[in-house]
Amino acid sequence: MNILIIEDEVKLVGFLKKGLKEQGYKVDVAYDGHSGERLALQGKFDIIILDLIIPQLNGLELCKKIRLSNQTVPILMLTALGSTENKVTGFDAGADDYLAKPFEFQELLARIRALIKRSAGMQHNSGILKVFDLELDLFRKTVKRGDKTISLTAKEFALLDFFMMNKGRILSRIEISQKVWDIGFDTGTNVVDVYVNILRKKIDRGNENKLIHTRIGLGYVFDQMNGNT
Repeated sequence: MNILIIEDEVKLVGFLKKGLKEQGYKVDVAYDGHSGERLALQGKFDIIILDLIIPQLNGLELCKKIRLSNQTVPILMLTALGSTENKVTGFDAGADDYLAKPFEFQELLARIRALIKRSAGMQHNSGILKVFDLELDLFRKTVKRGDKTISLTAKEFALLDFFMMNKGRILSRIEISQKVWDIGFDTGTNVVDVYVNILRKKIDRGNENKLIHTRIGLGYVFDQMNGNT
């Protein structure tokens, strides 16, 4: 497994490189955004670990550039900027996971294994999720309902992916925030409701068969049902 680390903290890079190599990973390193972009676009990596604050080209812009040419490589943002707002911004830029500094190395390993496993699983199936007339392509990162193409941000796409993978199951707001935003506590914000409403407008508005349904006091369920719940 090949890992690209894009990080300018020399001591942290040394620590990560040593630990990951001991786990059997091959590691390449870039210390600035431009070098990271060149390596990311030229090399074949199983995962990219990316800091937000790096010289020359910041992590958010670099993440967006990588996503323009590679929709499937897992990107793990590793940064001291760990607020909910920072995480939402990172996910919207195309990150798959977000780990705030300081962190435990064992947790980083667990995140890496989970992302690589998920990516490998996607490569061994059709990559297509379908519920009623809604189709999500995991490889191309595209969404269609009937003959209409729907444009989604990275986080909206991740939320829809989670809904479709759990078709017919009631999902609480806490579970959604844990799985989609990696937030394991009550932040006091309504970020889940905001994103669900945005997604609902994009995929359900104008369609007789609604797919996103609210269960008062419980959360949301994604399925083909009659009515406008």
